[in-house]
Amino acid sequence: MQYRYETHCHSNRCSRCAHSSPTELVQAYHKMGYAGLILTDHFIHGNNCVNQTLPWEQQMQCYYDAYLEAREGAKSLDFDVFFGLEHAYGGGLEILCYGLDLDFLLANPDIPQLDLESFAHRVHSYGGILIHAHPYRWAGPELQLPLNVLDGIEVYNAGNPPDKNVLAKELAEQTDLIQTSGSDLHRITEPKLGTAGIALPYRLKSNADLISALKNRDHTLILPY
Repeated sequence: MQYRYETHCHSNRCSRCAHSSPTELVQAYHKMGYAGLILTDHFIHGNNCVNQTLPWEQQMQCYYDAYLEAREGAKSLDFDVFFGLEHAYGGGLEILCYGLDLDFLLANPDIPQLDLESFAHRVHSYGGILIHAHPYRWAGPELQLPLNVLDGIEVYNAGNPPDKNVLAKELAEQTDLIQTSGSDLHRITEPKLGTAGIALPYRLKSNADLISALKNRDHTLILPY
């Protein structure tokens, strides 16, 4: 038996460009036969809709509340939800962050001022990992990815042109970084629902399970072909 997980999706609670609620995402993926998803709303410098005039603690609670809403909606469906973020640095540099939680966010209020290397050090010290989202979306082969701090590359993104996904796949194979697939879903009516993600021979129950599965390469990629 294979357990399928979406690794990259957005809710309208925190992502300005999204149209579906956390609960709607859960219901849609469950209906497609997935075992769970990682909610990766746009973070601080990205296309988010969290009120940034709020104190840091309240802003972070907004992100975590979206996750809690999804998790609550999943209880009756026997469906697993994990907390993630998509952190933007500009110029097409957007990073999917896995293995974090509210405690990490509250303990690091200077995240908006950190460069990627400093942020990566803290994420890794906490046990998390960083995956480059949709590489080359706004650039060609000349794009220089920060390979020294990345754990993996999203080699298939359902919103990326095929040639960009090919470049990402080639780079991941050259560098032996973790490979992931994600739909980058913003609305449950999009045809890319259910066309991406990862599949595992066992079910994930915790952040530790998720990180271990990816680091050990226990997963296979869900692709539309």
